[in-house]
Amino acid sequence: MPLNEREEKILEEIERNLYAEDPKLAQTVAKTSLTARTRRRGRFAVVGFVAGLILMLGTFTTLWYLAGVGFILMVVSGATLVIGYRASSAGRAGPSSIVDWMDDLRQRLRRER
Repeated sequence: MPLNEREEKILEEIERNLYAEDPKLAQTVAKTSLTARTRRRGRFAVVGFVAGLILMLGTFTTLWYLAGVGFILMVVSGATLVIGYRASSAGRAGPSSIVDWMDDLRQRLRRER
């Protein structure tokens, strides 16, 4: 549901007040990159997958429950990698920062009106 003009003005006022009250937060948000966050999540998923594989292979004959934990870690890490890969290959890597994302959202809302 698109925002009407009044709601849009209220949202912009809230944003201005936030930037005025905490400029350090505003700089942090502006510098935050969604693609960097996706890459970091991918690195953790690879490390988790390798750790789960080592745990599973190292304990499957002696401690079957620990091998199960390793397997679950591998599945979760693999799913995270696949979801991230599909999103990036579909061109949904997202804008380069939160501010760009907000601008894109505003433009879409204006077009829908």
